[in-house]
Amino acid sequence: MGGGRLLLLIHTGRTSGRSREVVLEAVDHDRDQGTWIVASGFGPDAQWYRNLRHTPQATIQFGRRHQAVTARFPSPEEGGRIMAEYPRRHPRAARTLCHYMGFTVDGSEAAYRAAGERIPFVRLEAADR
Repeated sequence: MGGGRLLLLIHTGRTSGRSREVVLEAVDHDRDQGTWIVASGFGPDAQWYRNLRHTPQATIQFGRRHQAVTARFPSPEEGGRIMAEYPRRHPRAARTLCHYMGFTVDGSEAAYRAAGERIPFVRLEAADR
């Protein structure tokens, strides 16, 4: 399911303080650096995104493994670079994400870069690195 790109994000609700869970697709995973990059398909108003903004410490589960992580929020320029790379690995998923968020892309790197500058990405960094 998801080509091994799905993870479970276990985070803290910013108002309730309770544990919350959401399944997300990792648009990138760097095993050597211990980082995962996820995008908020519902924009910056997604509850999980807002919760991470409030409390960036979280846990992810991928497969049977759990990993403590800290959320970092890339700049729009870095988001553009992330999105420009994504269609090279997963062209269909990149088109779908852009379409879902209302961005028109013509398949060019420039179009994906422009869309990525407006997509809220989150870099989840392994806490033990």
